[in-house]
Amino acid sequence: MTKGNLPKFVIFGDPKKGDVADVIDDFIAFIGARADIIASCGIDQCTVDILKDADFAVVFGGDGSITSAARQLSQVNVPVIGVNLGKLGFLAEFSLQELKDFFPSLTSAKLRIEKRIMLKCAIFSDGREKFSSSAINDVFITAGPPFRMIELKMLVDGRSAIDGLASDGLIISTPTGSTAYNLSSGGPILSANMQAMVVTPICPHSLSFRPVVISADSKVEVFGINVNEGTTVSVDGQIYSKMSMGDVVKIERNKDDFLVVNNPLRTQWDTLATKLSWAEKPKYKKT
Repeated sequence: MTKGNLPKFVIFGDPKKGDVADVIDDFIAFIGARADIIASCGIDQCTVDILKDADFAVVFGGDGSITSAARQLSQVNVPVIGVNLGKLGFLAEFSLQELKDFFPSLTSAKLRIEKRIMLKCAIFSDGREKFSSSAINDVFITAGPPFRMIELKMLVDGRSAIDGLASDGLIISTPTGSTAYNLSSGGPILSANMQAMVVTPICPHSLSFRPVVISADSKVEVFGINVNEGTTVSVDGQIYSKMSMGDVVKIERNKDDFLVVNNPLRTQWDTLATKLSWAEKPKYKKT
């Protein structure tokens, strides 16, 4: 840290969205001389050379903003503080007021920074890599136009797990992403700091093909046996690449982790209950 041991911040946010610009101005005014703001960037606009000097990154927005920024921040091990200005905010754990109240703890040795695994996705065509990206939430293959079922083959650690998966696609999710597309497709919720990944089919043509949790150190290979013209591989629902017949999608644990500053005011169970209404009692009719 510089300036008399002051924390160094980089701020992320899209000032064109909602009240993001006003909230960022409010936070900068609050910080005053208590921290060194080394950059204020739009999502995806800061370079690694800038980010490597930061102690923390504060991302103002929703979960999409955080996943986008985190793919860069993970390269330089900068912890993310998410301030929710979006709809759900599962990754964005803080409100602006909570962050202000929490601010003195950022220089404390008791600060809780959680490591979460990421995935690396690469697509190979005729043995040559044509696409590569890291993923915070998930990598998924979707059938695409003309929306016929596709057929995939999957290997786990070099051994055949599925010879012919007929479905609308496949999701490979991190624990962080288990509450995203994976959950909507019937997959399990994992504790965010687990060392695992989830394989979840999308509308499989088989009643017995259920989601499965595998080791984070597993190496998954998915082959396009019979795919559509529009079949696509998506990373975090933000980065896309076409998948053609014969292509191989290789997914494994990324060498870098995603670092997130946890909100000490709530646990994962609080977040599940308040944002997903998890385990909520039925609404009985009053008599």
